[in-house]
Amino acid sequence: MGKRILVVEDSTMMRRVIMKVLKEAGHEIVGEASSGTDAINMYQELKPDIVTMDITMRGMDGLTASKEIMALDSEAKILILSNLDEEKYRDEVNNIGAIGLVNKHQTDQILELVGN
Repeated sequence: MGKRILVVEDSTMMRRVIMKVLKEAGHEIVGEASSGTDAINMYQELKPDIVTMDITMRGMDGLTASKEIMALDSEAKILILSNLDEEKYRDEVNNIGAIGLVNKHQTDQILELVGN
């Protein structure tokens, strides 16, 4: 059975790519957000199984939004996506309690961490 996923990505094109990959793997996209603030509000409303979170966005970035979501729900499952140097953020992502940090172009790794 697929997971209910909230996709947070400020690039419309990249958001579509991520959603397509997830849908094709049998997951349900319950919402899409383009900012950290929207992600927090949508998380509270939709209660998704997993959030894919872009790390860099205008306004509230993905790391800050992830911390806020984890403060609201310590059981939240957040997968941080980036096309930046992942090692630079690895410790902070681990401290937040995210399930992982993956390059957003590595769709096989995204699907592996999202699971079935």
